[in-house]
Amino acid sequence: DDDTFSNVFCENSKKLINVHLFALAAKYYSLSNLGVCTPLEDILEALRGDHQGTTGIKTDEFMNNKKSHEVQVMSELVDSIANYCGIKQVIDIGSGKGYLSSFLSMQYNLKVYGIDSSNTNTNGAHERNRKLKKHWKAYQSRGRANLKSQRLEKANDRPVESEIKCKAISEKPLNNDSSLQSQDQVTIQDLVPSCGFTEVATSETSKQTEVDLVTQTQSDESKLSEEVLAILNVLPADAVEVSSSSQCSCGELCEEERAQRKMASLKAKATKSSESNLYFPLTSCITAETELSDIITDLEDCMMVGLHTCGDLAANTLRIFTAKPEIKAVCSVGCCYHLLSEQFENQEDCPQEVWGFPMCQYLKDKGWCCGRNARMSACLALERVAVGQMLPTESLFYRAVLQVIIEEIYGVTKSDRHVGKTFSKSSSFIDYVRKSLKKLELDDSKLPDSCIMDYHEKYKHRMNELEAFNMLKVVLAPCIEVLILLDRLCYLKEQDNIAWSGLVKLFDPVKSPRCYAVIALKKQSRF
Repeated sequence: DDDTFSNVFCENSKKLINVHLFALAAKYYSLSNLGVCTPLEDILEALRGDHQGTTGIKTDEFMNNKKSHEVQVMSELVDSIANYCGIKQVIDIGSGKGYLSSFLSMQYNLKVYGIDSSNTNTNGAHERNRKLKKHWKAYQSRGRANLKSQRLEKANDRPVESEIKCKAISEKPLNNDSSLQSQDQVTIQDLVPSCGFTEVATSETSKQTEVDLVTQTQSDESKLSEEVLAILNVLPADAVEVSSSSQCSCGELCEEERAQRKMASLKAKATKSSESNLYFPLTSCITAETELSDIITDLEDCMMVGLHTCGDLAANTLRIFTAKPEIKAVCSVGCCYHLLSEQFENQEDCPQEVWGFPMCQYLKDKGWCCGRNARMSACLALERVAVGQMLPTESLFYRAVLQVIIEEIYGVTKSDRHVGKTFSKSSSFIDYVRKSLKKLELDDSKLPDSCIMDYHEKYKHRMNELEAFNMLKVVLAPCIEVLILLDRLCYLKEQDNIAWSGLVKLFDPVKSPRCYAVIALKKQSRF
């Protein structure tokens, strides 16, 4: 309880006096320890029921390790939510270069609109998607090989079970079509009570007929071929080259194969005149007041997603979701907490009405304010530091001494300009200071090298203090992130049209420190 941590700070001076208790308190109030998150495995099981998703494509073939991890995990969840809600349209807010959008469209056959405020990102997404489509058949082929390997491994693990199934099925008729297409009313709450879903949804729960191992392999091969064909059908005709080894004479084709190829040919010809695609990158600045129908002309029932939406964009994504009846679900992973606007910080400077923080009425009534320093701390990565990826102490020291120089020599305490990543481009402290002053549009000619180095030497012995201070900020970071994320979750809990909402840890925090998703599903309309 609170009494346990009452001796962390001095009652009179308010200074930190017990570092060990401080670290324990920070851990106690972290999101992983509070027990408010829904496990990813539970929500996937609840959304899918008996249907298990399988992905043969390895995203690390065309993405870096971090992005591959994020896209692989999030796209699987998004597809499960879309299937559960019975929707095919996805709106990716802050889509950037389109990594998530293009994978959702090609791997899961979803119709995705990627909206980003940067025209450069949108153009880059167009070009990247064009190149990705040309190589998609190769990725699918490798995916097919991966699936074969997985099936063989499973078969080797369960030989006796397969033989039993084989014998049992050989004695059963397989012409009961109605049983294969039956639909049951299920509740996600029945599947996974811990998820807390309360809405009834219609879901296809027909199970795959038990067949012998050979038949199952053929069925899976056929299914994968159909998925590959479905992908190729939406690509431009010149996007994929047909290898000569796949061609054979018409006499060797059965009626069904001829019909399939004829249909594929017709679809390919149709795409020549219009570059049909399931992914549409768009440029637009999204705010809480944005009318999506003005941007997307064929807006239909859909879900909104955001992978590391920056600052206020994460909050605005949730506001748009709650306000628009067409949007049935949302999955949002925010980042850049330091760029959030705060209602109770510098009110006289910002007359705006919609703020990034706080969102929920409870914190609004309290007049809660984090402040920029706290929000900056929330962006730090405790898990990375814990595995040895230490903070850049030297660059932080350079930045701290630079601020002293700017205040004492130039009398500047506040500026709209930023130094940026000058440290990595500097050969020495003197070089760093001069480049930074130019960026800040301050005259460095009146500052000799000797004066710059005097400041460096004056504070060099305090570098250990700076490192210790920043380590305390790292320890506190998860607690501040908790406040921001729970504010967003409470906002959703306050809405009358939400069936279920929760926080889900999606990513490995070492690979992707901003790893928590805010997820919500709307109540289903009843007619």
